[in-house]
Amino acid sequence: MARYTSLFTVAVSFDHLRQLLTDILESCHFDVIYNTDDYVVARETPGRVTFAKLVTVEVLIDKFATDDSEVRMSFVVKNEELPIHSDNHCRQMFNLVNRAVTESRQWHLIESVAT
Repeated sequence: MARYTSLFTVAVSFDHLRQLLTDILESCHFDVIYNTDDYVVARETPGRVTFAKLVTVEVLIDKFATDDSEVRMSFVVKNEELPIHSDNHCRQMFNLVNRAVTESRQWHLIESVAT
């Protein structure tokens, strides 16, 4: 199973975060299938790749208790594909999501860590 993780800290109003996050994921060809205050799950729209290569994104949202304008998000991008090649479909979608989050003009990126 291919699995890639990243951590982002952004300056944004917590009230607007979920809608902005949904918009970013949809721009990357994902459908949000579960959405709560602190957890979002999105699945890649079928039709572009085989079923085993469809990517799922899980986002755990951690609002800092000390600052109402900063939010930490932990992303896990995964699929059932074996990561035989370093540039597999899951890695490509991971890079797409990371680029979309870091380049978004809807918030100020404070910190970004990808593994």
